[in-house]
Amino acid sequence: MAQKKHDPNSKVIAENRRARFDYFIEDDLECGIVLMGSEVKSLREGGANIAESYASVEEGELWLINSAVAPYAQAKTWGHEERRKRKLLVSRRELARLWAAVAKDGMTLVPIVMYFNDKGRVKLKIGIAKGKKLHDKRETSAKRDWDRQKRRLLKEQG
Repeated sequence: MAQKKHDPNSKVIAENRRARFDYFIEDDLECGIVLMGSEVKSLREGGANIAESYASVEEGELWLINSAVAPYAQAKTWGHEERRKRKLLVSRRELARLWAAVAKDGMTLVPIVMYFNDKGRVKLKIGIAKGKKLHDKRETSAKRDWDRQKRRLLKEQG
């Protein structure tokens, strides 16, 4: 059986770890992102934050808002804004589905992870999510703690 080689181009740039804690992720979608050259170079160095960002459908286009890409030191003159709106690339059918989920169902578009795919292109995985209430968050953390304790007990016995 042939083993899958690890591609040096594919790597996680930024992850929104609180997304699964704060939201019920109903569905997810991979989309492209329009970037400047200095932004791509900064992302290769790992300078990104999507924890406080969200996606929004505005004027028939999908945008990533409030994401931070650190300035690239070597691009002094032709650099980029750190927190600008970045256009996300999806098909028309997917855009219509996202718009309907946000407008009719009251869902939120939450970025989950930003990464380089196997071709070296920056991709963003967006979750179609519904916000959790406080009691849901408590339930999630209680379940996580119980699972951790259960694993510990099974490890001690076995």
